[in-house]
Parts: sequence; structure tokens; C-alpha cells
Amino acid sequence: MKSLYQRWLIMLTGVFIMLGLSSCSHINLEKTPTNDQKLLLEDYFNGKTRAHGVLLDRGGAPQRYFVADILGTWNAQTQTLVLDESFVFSDGERSKRVWTIKKVDSNQYTGGAADVVGEAQGKINGNVFNWTYTLQVSYKGRTINVDLDDWMFLSSNNVLLNRAIMTKFGFKVGELVLSFEKL
Repeated sequence: MKSLYQRWLIMLTGVFIMLGLSSCSHINLEKTPTNDQKLLLEDYFNGKTRAHGVLLDRGGAPQRYFVADILGTWNAQTQTLVLDESFVFSDGERSKRVWTIKKVDSNQYTGGAADVVGEAQGKINGNVFNWTYTLQVSYKGRTINVDLDDWMFLSSNNVLLNRAIMTKFGFKVGELVLSFEKL
């Protein structure tokens, strides 16, 4: 029979292996292949945009579908983009989020919204944008914080593809897949 110490050591080793495997899956923005498109958030999201998406559980099974209408307003003087997002989910739920995004330099952005904890950080490489932030979400009657690693890929002048991995304590808990269309 294994001692309590041996069982604890085996469990701790398993946790470190899982953490090591999850940290190996991060994409490097600078090494990401790009196309000939140049993504500028202030250009793409200025005006009306519509998003169609699906929320997947950690195993990849669809949980909810949604449509979001987005009105973006760019202020060149303050280098600020405001995104007013209105969501309608397949189960009838409606929600809103208003992002305020600040352009820091030619390829870097920061931002926030009422349900974002702290400051979101984003960086562009060509047609690829990586946006990371912590979001407060409702889960089983309470609010929890999940980390999002959001990747956007401009595939043409009108279509922006988006994949966001949601994690809690470093473990994947869900994923968002959506496409934006500039209207």
C-alpha cells in the first residue's frame, strides 16, 4: 500500500505535467504566418459589424450560439475605439458589452469593459491580432473569472475570424469561435 506521501507526490507530479502540457500550446504572435492583409482595429470596427458565433465546452461540444451587432466609433484625436456590442443567444438571452479600446502604438492596444477584470492587452502582427483579458462570466448562478486568449485573423477585407480559448487556473474550460462581417 502506498503511503500518503507517495500518493501526494504522484498527484503533484500529475498536476505539474498537466500544467506543462497546457503551457506548451501557446501561440507565438511574432511567428504566426500572416497574409497580405493589414488589420487595423480602428478601421475594421469603425461603423457597423455583425458577429456570428458558437460557445464550445472544454471538449469542443457546442453549448450556445449567438449573433452580436456591434457599433464601433473611432476617435482619432484620443486614439480610442468604442465598441457597443449587443448579443442575442440561441436560448433567448440578450446581453450588452461596451469596450473602450486605446491604441497605444502602431500595433498595440489596451482596453476594458464593465465585465473585464483589469486591463485587456492586445497586439497585432499583420493580419493577426492577439487579445488577452480576464472576463467575469455567470456560471451556475454565480460569477467567476475566466482568462481569454483571443485570436483574430483577417481573411479578407470584410471577414475577420476569431477563436478565443477560455481558461481557469490554466486549464481550458471552453472556447468561442466566431466570424465578424463588416457591414
